[in-house]
Amino acid sequence: MLPLFLDLTRLRLVLAGNGDATVRRLALLEEAGARHVEIYAADPVPALIEAAGPRLIRRWPGSAEIARAQLVFIADPPRAQRIAMASAARAARVVVHVEDEPALGDAQAPAVLRRGALTLAVSTGGASPALAAQVRDFLGRLFGPEWGERLEAVSRQRRLWREAGLKPAAISRRTGAWVKRRGWLAARTPPVPPPEV
Repeated sequence: MLPLFLDLTRLRLVLAGNGDATVRRLALLEEAGARHVEIYAADPVPALIEAAGPRLIRRWPGSAEIARAQLVFIADPPRAQRIAMASAARAARVVVHVEDEPALGDAQAPAVLRRGALTLAVSTGGASPALAAQVRDFLGRLFGPEWGERLEAVSRQRRLWREAGLKPAAISRRTGAWVKRRGWLAARTPPVPPPEV
């Protein structure tokens, strides 16, 4: 697997599915900035109807619609449709993600933690999405909401160094020293959540 971060504001997406997994995937896509999402569902649950609004198309996408997309997400349609849509995407050379069936897709979506523009992603290559979510939650206790402001601060400092004519290697060294002086990455143990009942 090659981890990549995609600018979803620029891509044409297809999302297919009927149920709660589709609602969750849509929320994740929107959180990541997706603007051009065609949502297909033959028998959508009420939550999907509400979340999708006028973007909802009440049928499965055809091969031509899949071929126009740049990225296809298949969430929770019946298995026969999952296979057919994944095959159509691969035939059109469109990257496809199939929820909970890594063998059918080309990509796996990680568990994501966002702190402002700082994004941490954890993947198990589809082997255990639940473990990826647990690791993400662990990191969330290490990297709290303050990291959004920290990133903004270091970004401002980086701009100043660039304007002063520093080369990338010097900026990298100064960034490391700047972060170290503030103790942002000092080793600490995250709080332990209460045991499950």
